[in-house]
Amino acid sequence: MKRLVILISGTGTNLQAIIDACRSGQLAEAAEIVAVFSNKVTASGLDRARQAGIPAHALTPSDFADRQQFDRQLMKLVDEYSPDLVVLAGYMRILSAEFVQHYAGHMINIHPSLLPAYPGLHTHRQVLENGDKQHGVSVHFVTEQLDGGPVILQAVVPVNNGDTEQQLQDKIRVQEHVIYPQAIQWFLENRLRLKDGLAWLDGTPLPATGIRSPLSE
Repeated sequence: MKRLVILISGTGTNLQAIIDACRSGQLAEAAEIVAVFSNKVTASGLDRARQAGIPAHALTPSDFADRQQFDRQLMKLVDEYSPDLVVLAGYMRILSAEFVQHYAGHMINIHPSLLPAYPGLHTHRQVLENGDKQHGVSVHFVTEQLDGGPVILQAVVPVNNGDTEQQLQDKIRVQEHVIYPQAIQWFLENRLRLKDGLAWLDGTPLPATGIRSPLSE
C-alpha cells in the first residue's frame, strides 16, 4: 500500500475527498493517508484528519527565521512518514526550491484554473473580469515554477451569465473532488510519472493541458 502525505492550509475539502476515496473502492487497496500537515494551526482541515484517525500536524511560519528553515523542518517531518506521494490540497504557501527538488516527481497540486491560464491567486475573479466562457481546474506535478508544472488532468466548467466568484468556486470544487483522486490513483498504480519535464501516462507523454476529464460539464 502506497503512503500519502497531504499538505493543507484551510478547510480541507479536497483532503476529505481523498479520505473518502481511500475508504471507498477507488483507493482502498492502493493508498493510506499517513499524515496531514498545515502551515496554519487553525486550519479546519486538521480536524477532518483527526476525525479520520490520521496524524495531523501544524507548523507556524513565524516560528522560523525564513522560508528555507520552515521548509527544511517540514521536509524533515514529512520524511519521517516515508511518503510515496506528497499531495498539496489547498496548501497556500509557496514552496522553496529545495523542498520542490526533494520531492520532484512525487508531489502534485490542484489549481483552480485551466493551466497555463491564470496561475496564482484570484482565478475566479480573473475569469469573470475577462469574460471567459469556460473555467476549470488542473492537477499538475509541482515544479519550481509556480503553478507551472506539467499538467496531468483538467476538468472544464461553463461560465454562465451572472455567475459570481462563489458560484464558480462551487462548480470547480465539485470537479476537484472527482479529478484529484483520479490523478492520485494513476500515480499509485504506477501509470503516471514525471519524465523529461513532462507528465507521462501509460508510457505516453501528455499534452501541455493534460487530459480533459470526460466527467466535467
